[in-house]
Amino acid sequence: MTTHAVETATPNMPSVAAAVTRSVAPARLLYLDNLRVTVITLVVFMHIAIMYGAIGDWYYYEAGEADTVVVVAMLLLGGIGAAFAMGLFFMLAGYFTPRAYDRKGAGKFLIDRLKRLGIPLLFYEAIIIPLIKYPLDIRAGYQGTPGQWLSAYIQGVRSFGDGPVWFLEELLIFSIGYAVWRLVADRSTQRTPPDRSGAAPAPGNWIIAAFALGLGVVTFIVRLWAPSGMYFEPWHLELARAPQYIALFVVGVVAYRRSWLESFSDAQAKPWRWIALLFALLLPVLAVAAGALTGELDTSAAGGLNLLSLAYSVWEGFMCVSMVIVVLAWFRRRFNHQGRLAKTLADNCFAVYILHPLIIVWLALALSGIQMNLGLKYIIVAPLAVALCYLIAYLVRKIPFVRSVL
Repeated sequence: MTTHAVETATPNMPSVAAAVTRSVAPARLLYLDNLRVTVITLVVFMHIAIMYGAIGDWYYYEAGEADTVVVVAMLLLGGIGAAFAMGLFFMLAGYFTPRAYDRKGAGKFLIDRLKRLGIPLLFYEAIIIPLIKYPLDIRAGYQGTPGQWLSAYIQGVRSFGDGPVWFLEELLIFSIGYAVWRLVADRSTQRTPPDRSGAAPAPGNWIIAAFALGLGVVTFIVRLWAPSGMYFEPWHLELARAPQYIALFVVGVVAYRRSWLESFSDAQAKPWRWIALLFALLLPVLAVAAGALTGELDTSAAGGLNLLSLAYSVWEGFMCVSMVIVVLAWFRRRFNHQGRLAKTLADNCFAVYILHPLIIVWLALALSGIQMNLGLKYIIVAPLAVALCYLIAYLVRKIPFVRSVL
């Protein structure tokens, strides 16, 4: 993806996932590219950590002795990252969506979203997942032919949007919803597409705090009947975090029209550093309350009518909002510049997001014969795997047509 934006999505997530528009030219937005690269890279590191002993859902887990320090560190970092990273990407995707729609109109906007989000989504489902699961099944003892395996695999598919591409699926839904809303709103008011003349001061910190609290309460209510970890198939949608993703996407849309990313001052962001630190320190408290020291976690934190679920939902709301503010302000202040390497990484980070599961699983399988402490192995393998992901993404994007999609 281009240096100057993520087209409407990341982890553009990473253009924020093909989601944030490539045509965002202002140099002041270079920090968003650098932020995308950083978070996508951390996503890759986290998935590698899960393979080597950290807690999480992934395709492959290597047997061996897990390093307790690494596991605890990854649990804490993973908990904080899960609370805000994807919400941040949805916000950035929302921020660049109005610009793309204004420039292209409804028809071209939707076609572009289907191309940049739909094609990678289909490619992941049809090609990458089988290429990951087949060697894993061979390792587990499968002895049939590749054709027999593929036939059985296709018959066994029960969901769509597996792995990291759930983000593309949800962003595509949001983009369609935005286009429908714009069509209705523009027609009902009989006006031309809005510009950014409605710039206004960013909301005050008390309003933001109320938003964070409201987000936590709504999340708790949703989790009364859709707890965390419950997926609605065949679309593989986890509604437990839907309030955060929808709310942050809408905030991004409004922030673009009112220029909030530019008007939100560093001084206003400062209190949120302390709030983020406070809630980060509360995570171990919640973990202990959930039974982390006993070895058996209380699943009631995932949802239901109980205090633990309410506490975790509110914690997640404040952790999300505070971290989004902190990282945006920090990157805007410290990393609003870009050299050749940073530009190259930004151009290829969306491809890394799509391709990295295949690359890191294959690499882990290739190195599985090397016996050592899993914590040490992670420290050695992770940097190599990340570098390999960016190299392969760079080469893949040299293929005709691929560059226009990834």
